[in-house]
Formats: sequence, structure tokens, C-alpha cells
Amino acid sequence: MIRSFRLLALCLLTPFSCLAQWQMQTVGTDASFRTVSVVSADIAWIGGTKGTFVRTADGGKTWQTGTVPDAQTCDFRDVKAIDAQTAFFMSAGPAEKDQARIYKTNDGGQTWALLYQTQQKGVFFDGIDFWDNQHGIVFSDPPADAAIDSKWFMLTTDDGGKTWQPIPAASLPLMEPNEAAFAASGTSLVVHGKRNVWIASGGGQYGRVFRSSDRGKTWNVSKTPLPGGEATGLFGMHFFSDKIGMVVGGNYKQEQQPGPNAAITRDGGQTWQLVAQTNPAGLKEAIALLPDDRLLTVGPSGTSLSADQGQTWQKLDTEGFHSMGCAKGTCYAVGAKGKVAVQRFK
Repeated sequence: MIRSFRLLALCLLTPFSCLAQWQMQTVGTDASFRTVSVVSADIAWIGGTKGTFVRTADGGKTWQTGTVPDAQTCDFRDVKAIDAQTAFFMSAGPAEKDQARIYKTNDGGQTWALLYQTQQKGVFFDGIDFWDNQHGIVFSDPPADAAIDSKWFMLTTDDGGKTWQPIPAASLPLMEPNEAAFAASGTSLVVHGKRNVWIASGGGQYGRVFRSSDRGKTWNVSKTPLPGGEATGLFGMHFFSDKIGMVVGGNYKQEQQPGPNAAITRDGGQTWQLVAQTNPAGLKEAIALLPDDRLLTVGPSGTSLSADQGQTWQKLDTEGFHSMGCAKGTCYAVGAKGKVAVQRFK
């Protein structure tokens, strides 16, 4: 009884510490996962190495695990799920090794269609997203033939991925020396609303955010206060409205290194302001919005929660994840060696 009263007192004083921990799932594969797309509290799709996909349609009670035919060499670094039956999977890897591909399923992973592939040297897809089930965008680091005037390689679709059209390089801002996106967790490209899209970068002097309000036809770019560098920059991004968004990042070669790793915008990405360093510190790769406007962020260094828009952070645990998606307080997180976890926030 005394122990129960002490636990209750601890919860009242530090309520975040009494939240349920991540519940590890058994999905029947040792593939490494770096992307998850959450449609609802019950529906989530996950992509991984060796052409692996994982899916639940009942909130994690059961899991379907499979391999996309003829895609065993593909590393699915981003996935966009439309519903329980429909999802797009993007393979990240050198195009010259036939790893730059986009697949789609319309029947819950029973059959797959290869929508797009290229062997253009230097193309390496970093992210894919869709405004709706017809209009989408995918982007890559600059191809080898763009070394002089370095710009993203981008494609859009208006017919559900059946065809893809390149965005003219003349419409894109120049990139800084060594600037690129980190194809780490499928969160460096995000869309919101009917036409807005943002891309987060690293590798340059500072992390930067590229933004478009017309589905990629024209672009602007803004510098954030988060540092860049060879292995440093922005890894995760999420917009909660057309105006309010947050970026997180760090150094993927020094995952525990403390330092500035989160910033917020309230004007659609034109300007960015530092928020507090997360707890635990270090690399963060994905961020999500929970009920009551709380923020949740994950990375190899652990999970952090904020109830005040990043002014302060509470450590939830030190379990490492690469990506996360949430819907109505139910969150799915993924990581290396088949790691999948679920947590439900009230």
C-alpha cells in the first residue's frame, strides 16, 4: 500500500514518467526498418531492407510480413500509405545499381506494381509523399550530371503514380556544396494541405528547409539555426498546419552527441527558431503531434516528449528508433533488426 501511494505521488509530480513504455512487437523478420506510415490508430505500413514490408490493420494485434517480388535488393526507406489496402513504397539506393524504384499495392500487399525506376547515375531517392491518392512527389539528391549547378532531382505524379514527370531544374534553388538529404527515416519530405511541400537538408553549413506552396512548381529555401556538416543536419520534419512545423536532427556518426537538435516555425517555414535540446540529447529522426498539442520525437538516442512546444522535454526512454508515425495518440516506431513498437498516449 505504501509503495502504491509513493507511485501515485510520483505520477502526480512527474506525469510523463508514468506513461506506458513502448510495447515491442513480433513481426517475424530481422529486416532493418527506417520508415512507417500511419493511416489511423489501427492501420500502419512499414518498409525495410531486403524488399520487406510489414502491415497491420488491427492496431498491432496481428502483423502481415512479406517481400515485394523481385525487390530483394531494395531498401524501402519511405512509404506512403493511403488506406489498409493501398500504399506506395520508395526504394533508396544508387540508381545505377537499379535500386531507385517506386512500387504500389492496391490489395494489402498481395500483389505489387513497379511504377517507376531509373538508372540515371547519381539518383538516390530520399523521400516520397502524397497530398491525396492521385497527387504525389518524390525527390533525390542531385544526379551526377548536375554536379556544376547542384539541384534536387524531383518527380511528381497526377495519376496515382502511373506516370511521373520531372520538375524542371530551373524551378529549383541552387544547393550548397555537399548539401543533401539524409534518406534515413522517410521524414525529410513532408506535405500538408492540398499543395504545400517541404524538404529538409543537411551536409552544408546549416540545416536548410526548401518549401513550395504549388506542389513543387516553384521553390524557396530558408536557413535554420541547426548546424550542418558532413554527417550533420536535419533528419526529421513534421508540419502540424500550413504554418506551424518542427525539424529535428543531429549527427548520424555521433548519435549521442549533445547540442541543438530541434527548431520550430510559425510562418510556414520562412523563419525558424531554436527550441530546447531534447532529453535525451543526440540525434532525432522523426517527430509527431499527440493529443493536447504534445510533441513526441524519436531517434537512436531515445524518445522525448514536450507539452510546451519544445520549451522543455521529458525523457520517456532510451530505446533507439529511426522513424515513427502517430494517429490519435497511437504511435508506431521502427528501428534496426526488425524492431517495431507501439505506444498509446491518452
